[in-house]
Amino acid sequence: MKKNQPYKLILADDHILLRDALIDLINNFDGFKVIGRAADGKAVIQAIENNYKPDIIILDLNMPKMDGYATAKWLSQNHPEIKIVILSMFDSEIALIRLLRSGIKGFIKKDIHPAELRKALITIADGGYYYSDKTTYKITSLFSKENEVEKAIFNETEIEFLKLASTECTYRDIAIAMNMTPRHIDAYRNALFQKLQVTNRVGLVIFAVKNGLISF
Repeated sequence: MKKNQPYKLILADDHILLRDALIDLINNFDGFKVIGRAADGKAVIQAIENNYKPDIIILDLNMPKMDGYATAKWLSQNHPEIKIVILSMFDSEIALIRLLRSGIKGFIKKDIHPAELRKALITIADGGYYYSDKTTYKITSLFSKENEVEKAIFNETEIEFLKLASTECTYRDIAIAMNMTPRHIDAYRNALFQKLQVTNRVGLVIFAVKNGLISF
């Protein structure tokens, strides 16, 4: 822990009551101070570009405009010195793999005890990693099931397709949005059907929602 000044944080969550309650809680922890709050990833980027310089950023996974996945990726590429902590109710294998590849330092559930939150922040501030016991078990189990890992890793095109497939867009609309031909979209759809062992579009949407890839 720093001795002379507190660690500075930005907290991003579109649920105002939860976000403000967490800010009040963290500001009561010795050695930590929240210097900014945001409702989505774009607001996080704007804050940093406006010369907010946090040591740690806590991100909700599901936010409008720019979600936690995209924000973590942007931060890792543009500000690798900032430690990223994910705050979410989702800790599926799919979500964890995507986040690990984005360089996050910690994953904490929204229902953790305040003492565990403080412990997590101290660990991450000191240069370590923090995952809850259950999340750690899931991460460990990922690497003992190679087929599950392969199945869980999605490229950005597949993620975009899943998000669009979960809207009212037709496949033709999706093809236009992704700047592809309908034939290419059909190929992506069929490949995902096989990969996820589902037989229709509803199956794709259920899988994506269940594993925290999209939210409504």
